[in-house]
Amino acid sequence: MGNITLLSVHAAYGLALVLLVLAAGLRRAFAAGRMQGGPPAIPVGKVAVWPYRYPDLLAFAGIIGVFYLLALGNSLAGEAKEAPVMSAAGVIFSIGFQLFTAALVIAAVLTRLGPVRWLGLAWKGWPLVFLIAPVAVVSMWALFAGLYELGYMDLMDRLGVDKVQDTVTIFQTEKDVAVLVLMAIAAALVAPVCEEIVFRGYLYPVAKKFAGPWMAGLCTALIFSAAHGSFAALLPLFFFGLVLVALYEFTGSIWAPMSVHFLFNGATVAVQLYARYADIPLTAGQ
Repeated sequence: MGNITLLSVHAAYGLALVLLVLAAGLRRAFAAGRMQGGPPAIPVGKVAVWPYRYPDLLAFAGIIGVFYLLALGNSLAGEAKEAPVMSAAGVIFSIGFQLFTAALVIAAVLTRLGPVRWLGLAWKGWPLVFLIAPVAVVSMWALFAGLYELGYMDLMDRLGVDKVQDTVTIFQTEKDVAVLVLMAIAAALVAPVCEEIVFRGYLYPVAKKFAGPWMAGLCTALIFSAAHGSFAALLPLFFFGLVLVALYEFTGSIWAPMSVHFLFNGATVAVQLYARYADIPLTAGQ
């Protein structure tokens, strides 16, 4: 069957880009009709699109291109060796890459407006994150349990793909404490902040500007899930990406999706470490 993870990365990115281009074309055609006397477009959601311009499409393409290449690299690496290997230097590089990407996005947007207005950092309803985050995470766990009961993991077995991401396997097997600590920091702290700034804070509103909110939400969630380079996690992370986009639009503040992402990743890391040191098997056959 070949490397199904590699094929899924190609398919996910290709489908997302095709849908975005088609949606942008249709949106442009409708906009031309409105200029000729049709009704104006109705704003959707609380995420503003006015700061974004055509040059942002180049930045959008560049960012997702880098994530695409990284996902391909992860897929090929997974095919070339039996067990994932990670070093402290490798984790530090990954953290640095995420911070650098977020910094580039921040630098680009700060030339137009401040971070408080851009990301909705002054959200008065911020205490709601203490309700939103646990409810969203428990809902995602319920979804994952539903997929499991429907035979999702059995399907992964029949397809011959790994049922867990490489990072999860490393948490279960890595002996270097420094690597474990760095990976915990990367997963629980760095990723929620940087990925939300890049994916929800920048890529989503750029796509929304030109392709509309619904298609932007679907396609950026698809890109987000494919960027993790795991076929088994593709569908669950796609739903997770949709939830994060919906929270950003509903609240208008990055605090909402960031808090959910933080709790989800933090809980995952905590469960993995607890299961490891309590000698609790997390996958069948262990």
